[in-house]
This record gives sequence, C-alpha cells and structure tokens, in this order.
Amino acid sequence: MPKIVFDICVIGGGAAGLVVAAGGATLGAKVALVEKHKMGGDCLNYGCVPSKTLLQSAKVAHTIRDAGRYALPASPISPQLGPVMERVADVIKTIEPHDSPERFRSLGVDVILGAGRFTDPHTFHVNGRDITAKRFVIATGSRPAIPDIPGIDSVDYLTNEQVFDLRDNVDSMIVLGGGPIGVELAQAFSRLGSKVYLVQRGPQILPKEDADMAAVVAERLREEGVELLLNHSPEQVQDSHGVIELQLTDANGASKTIRADKLLIAAGRRPNVEQLGLEAAGVALQDGRLVTDARLRTSQKHIYAAGDVVGGHQFTHMAEHHAGVVLRNAIFRLPAKAQTQNVPWATFSDPELARVGLSETEAKHQGIEHRVYAFPFQDMDRARADGTTEGFAKIITTPKGKLLGAAIVGPHAGELIHEYVLAIAKGMKASDLSSVIHIYPTLAQINRRVADARMKEGLTPNAKKWIKRIFGLRG
Repeated sequence: MPKIVFDICVIGGGAAGLVVAAGGATLGAKVALVEKHKMGGDCLNYGCVPSKTLLQSAKVAHTIRDAGRYALPASPISPQLGPVMERVADVIKTIEPHDSPERFRSLGVDVILGAGRFTDPHTFHVNGRDITAKRFVIATGSRPAIPDIPGIDSVDYLTNEQVFDLRDNVDSMIVLGGGPIGVELAQAFSRLGSKVYLVQRGPQILPKEDADMAAVVAERLREEGVELLLNHSPEQVQDSHGVIELQLTDANGASKTIRADKLLIAAGRRPNVEQLGLEAAGVALQDGRLVTDARLRTSQKHIYAAGDVVGGHQFTHMAEHHAGVVLRNAIFRLPAKAQTQNVPWATFSDPELARVGLSETEAKHQGIEHRVYAFPFQDMDRARADGTTEGFAKIITTPKGKLLGAAIVGPHAGELIHEYVLAIAKGMKASDLSSVIHIYPTLAQINRRVADARMKEGLTPNAKKWIKRIFGLRG
C-alpha cells in the first residue's frame, strides 16, 4: 500500500464535496479537494442559484404586466434577456468567493484543479500527482440526461448548463421534460416573452406529485400562455434552417410537429461516474450507478459517495445531509446513516409546490390506511389580501391522526412546508399543529387550518349531542 498522506480526499467541488472538505478541515483532518471544472458545482453555476435568480426577474416582469389586479397601472413591458442573464451572472459572482479555491485553501484544504482517476483503492492521480488518503469521497454530481431521440445529435440543444449563457431574446422555446427544472424554466422564459411549448411523455407535469396539486401549477402555466403537450413522445428532431423542428406522437398515435428557435432538454439527470478509474479502485457500479450502503460507503468501505452521484433525491439540501453523514462516519467512526424518508423538496414555480413525507398517491399505492385533509388558500385572509389565492394545503395522516405526509401548492409553499418537516420528523399528530398559536394574518395559518380539518372530523352529530348533554349547553 502506498504511503498515506491525507485523511480525506474529496473528488468533486459541488455542494456535498465542499461541505465535507470544509467540515473535515475544521475538525482537524488533512483534506485534499479535487475539482475538474467549477467550484460550487451544479447548484451555484447551473442550478439552484441561477434558476431562482432568473425566476425572480421573470416574476417581477409578470407582476408589472399584471399590476392592474392590485389597482396599480400595468405596463406591457418587453424584457431584454441580456440584462436579465447578466444579473444572474452577477448573483453567481457574489456567492463564488464562498466556494472559491482561495477560501478553501485558507481553511487548510489542498485544492487541486484538474481531472483525475483512481489508480488503486488508495490513490487518486491528478495533474501528475498521486493523492493518497485513508478515506475518499466521490462527490462528482450529476449531469443532464439526453434522451435517445433520432436527430438529437444534429441540433444545437440547450440544457441547464448552457441556458444561462443566453443573452439574445428567445422568441420561442421547446422545453422537453415536465419535472421541476422544465416547469421552472418554462414559466421563466414564458414570463420573459418567449412562446414556450412544454413537452411531457406522461399525463401530468411534476409526475412525482399528486395529480390534484400538479394540476394547480399546470393551470397557471396555461393561463400564462405555456402550451402543455402532455402524453406526447418525441420521435424525431431536426434543425431546419436555424429552426428546431420536433416531431411528436400523442397517446393515440397521432403525429404533430412543433417548431421553435431553441430546444431546452430537462429530461432527468445521470450520475458522473465515468473516467474516474473506479474499476482500478474496486468500486462497484450497478446499471451505471454507484453501489452504496446506508452509510454511503461504496463497495470499498473506505470510499464514500455523497450528493447527486448517489442518485435518489438529487437536491442541494440532500447533498449537505450526505456530507454530514460522511463526516460522522469517516472521522468519528460513527455508524451514521443517510436519511431517505421525510425528505422535503419544492418546485419553485408560481405557485410553488412543496412536499414532505408520504403523498396521497403513494399511500394508496402502498396500501397504507390513511386519511386526507385539505384547506384552500382562497379561505385564508392573508392570501386574499395578497391576491394569491390559488392552491391548497393537504396532509395525510393515520386514522388516529399521526402525520404521514404534507404537501402545499400555493404562495411561498417552499417556506411553509418546514413546519410539517419538523412535525413529521418528531412523530407529531395533526392535533399538535392545531393547538399551536399561529400569527394572524399570515399564510402559515393554513398549516393550522388544515390540521383543524382533522379535528373537526371528530365533531360528529352524535359527539355534539353528548357534549351538549354533558355540559348543559342550550344551542
């Protein structure tokens, strides 16, 4: 075995890798961090940060056009994509120093910029150096999955890795994929003046969500001019004199061709595991994915994986969770396990859609005895005052009222869901939320109101009869 130099070698400078590197160095470990492209990974450069920045500009443009509903003068503005994307770039630049090589070197991390590969289970070769370590962490992230469509290699398509480089206005765009990335970017470009076609193979957008919740987002997209082509499968694509032509087939076998200036592919992700020398390291793959246990160890127990490369829930907050699990295992030798249940997430469309725990659809498919309670935003005073009454909150409970899951589609759903995240993690019942005082008037009151629906269910006519009799009520 070669002489060991580092305690931990982290491969990949995205969310998971950066947390492991910073945490390990802070705890006193000697850490090497290898990044072949951009520090900050997908989240900073192509994902969370740029997309949410773009969405905010698009929302402001929409609000200006729609100001009449707030009794203010509306303006038919025509946004210029160039300045909007420059703002996106500027926001990225403000965050970059936190993820920069200089910051991590100041923490004592040996940052190596370059592509490398394992040459044996304890050695990673990069830039002519052999990095040896007791523990390795593969945190190489994921990349857009490109569907196998005839002609796809002949067109200049976009993914989330190129879309934020656009500077000229886009008159029309085809978005291929109705998951969170596709939905968010479809709405953003529509609000910024593009004619958008959103193509989804299945019967609904956001297929991991309950149909009634996804329908609220779909209806808003249609109202704003996004053309939803559900149950449509791409058959062929070509570039016709600078225009993208996509041939589709619907569920009945009928063909349709749509044309646009740009094609954005948002059809899922695939882990970055190629060209890492995993075979030399003895790290096993199955169906192109790393084989990991609950402690995020690969088939080589001293080599861990964290973040998107693991698969499953590919969110930045899960990458950070993975990093904590790896640190507890790699440094403190604790048998920490990655959490796979009650993981919250949100689609930052307008309205937003957020969920944690079991969905109604999952409860039905798994044969879990459950109850469902819902409450609409249109009955919330703050939502009426804000003019944001679309959507509702829904909870799934056991017959005895223990919370199994919660979902919200509506304003600020991504913020409101956290009360349920805590409640479910602590095994609470709906009655626990119902008994907590919520500030009036706030949108967060909907969390108590939907819990109240569970409490009111118990007030049957017979129960009311006995209450009147026992307490001598006269109503």
